[in-house]
Amino acid sequence: MEDGKLGAIESRFADLIWANAPLSSGELVRLCQEELGWKKSTTYTVLKKLCTRGLFQNEKGMVTPLLSREDYYAAQSRRFVEEAFQGSLPAFVAAFTSRRKLSEEEVHQLQALIDRSREG
Repeated sequence: MEDGKLGAIESRFADLIWANAPLSSGELVRLCQEELGWKKSTTYTVLKKLCTRGLFQNEKGMVTPLLSREDYYAAQSRRFVEEAFQGSLPAFVAAFTSRRKLSEEEVHQLQALIDRSREG
């Protein structure tokens, strides 16, 4: 995705698509009217913008993601760690845990991630 960051409203819009895809553009207009209070023109303007940025496509009236929600947020996380912590995941974890104690469950989950990473 060219410009990776989504604003708050764009994120809500993208979440609607990810949760309901594939969906017709008409169904997307209806969802945006119900969930966001948008007019048809607003929905199409934002959709076009996010299609241009490579996140979604609107082909023959069907809207589908080009990037999954998980892949999008994984890329954003990598970009954040790169920009804010010079790519150091340990520095990020240290900063994150300096103000918040990890629960036992979180420690176990992180250890499982580390173990899986070691295994390849």
